[in-house]
Amino acid sequence: MNKIMVFDSTLRDGSHANKHQFTEKQISDYCTSFDEAGMDAIFVGHGNGLGASSSQIGFSLVDEMQMIRIAREKLKKTMLGAYLIPGFGTIRDQISKAVDLGVDIFEIGCHCTEADISQQHIEYISKRQRKAYGTLMMFHMASPDVILENALKMESYGANGIILMDSAGASTNDMVREYIGLLTDKLSIPVGFHAHNNLGLAVSNTFTALEQGAQIIDGTMRGYGAGAGNCQLEAICALLYKKGWNSRIRLDFFQLLKKSDVLMDSIMHEPMGISPLSIASGVAGVFSAFKEHAVKAGEAFGVDPKEVLLEVGRRKAVGGQEDIIVQIASELSEKKE
Repeated sequence: MNKIMVFDSTLRDGSHANKHQFTEKQISDYCTSFDEAGMDAIFVGHGNGLGASSSQIGFSLVDEMQMIRIAREKLKKTMLGAYLIPGFGTIRDQISKAVDLGVDIFEIGCHCTEADISQQHIEYISKRQRKAYGTLMMFHMASPDVILENALKMESYGANGIILMDSAGASTNDMVREYIGLLTDKLSIPVGFHAHNNLGLAVSNTFTALEQGAQIIDGTMRGYGAGAGNCQLEAICALLYKKGWNSRIRLDFFQLLKKSDVLMDSIMHEPMGISPLSIASGVAGVFSAFKEHAVKAGEAFGVDPKEVLLEVGRRKAVGGQEDIIVQIASELSEKKE
C-alpha cells in the first residue's frame, strides 16, 4: 500500500485560532519538539499564508521570514513548509525569499475554480527544485468535474500533488468519497485532504479520503485552527493505528501523544470546540477564518454574527473578501432598525 504523508499545519492554520500571535519561542519550541515525531512537513506562517499579514486580516506578531528562519534552524528531520495564496503573496516578495531561507515545500492555494492563477507560482517553485502542492480551497462550491479540471491544470503546471481544502468545514463523507475518489482515479500525482471541523466531521472526512486513495493528511495538533479547527492529527493517527495502517506513516504515534501532552497546552489560547457560530459557518459553507471577523462586525453593529455568516454564505464570498462582512453587518443592522 502507498505511504501516507502527514503535513502539520499547526503553526499556519493554528495562527487563525490565536489571531496570528505565535511567539518566536512557541515556534522554536514546537519545531524542536515535533521534529522528533516523524511529521513529513511542518508549515509555518500567517493563517492566510505568506504575504497575508495586514490590517484587514490581522498582523502576525513575528515577521514571516523570521518565522521561517526559526523553523529552519530547528527542523533537522522534517521538511519546512509554507503556504501562499496568489494575490496575498508574490513570487518575488515571498516565495523567492522563502526558498532562499530554506523552505522545502509549498502549498499554493486558490479558490477551487481558479487554478490558472497558480501556474507561475508552481512553475517557479519547481524551477527552484522545491516541492509544490496545489491546494483547491472551498471545494464544496464546485462540481466534481470542475474540481478535476482545475486539479489537472495544477498537475500540468508541475504540482507534486493536489490537496482539496474543505475551507468551510461544509463537506460530508459522501462528498469526500465522490471528489477524492474521482481525483485519485484520474490524477497521476498524490491527492490530499485538509479538513475543517465545523460539522464535526474533520477526522471522519479525512479517514474517508484515505480510504479513497488519498496519500496526504493535512491537519493540526489538537485540531488547532480556524473556526472549529482542523482534522486532529492525534485522532486520525489513532485511527490509522487501530486500522493497522501505522506502518504507512513516518509518525511515531506514541511520541505524538506524548509531545501533544507536553507542548500544546502552552500554545493553545483555548481548547477547540464546535460552537453554534462554527456550525452556522459550516451550514452556510463560509470560509472558517471569517468567524472572528463576523464576531467583530456583529459586535460593532449589534447583530447576530450567525446571521452575518449565513448571509455571507448566500452571497458566496470567499477568502480575501473580508470587507463584505462589515458591509453585511451594516445592512442587517439597518434592516433591524
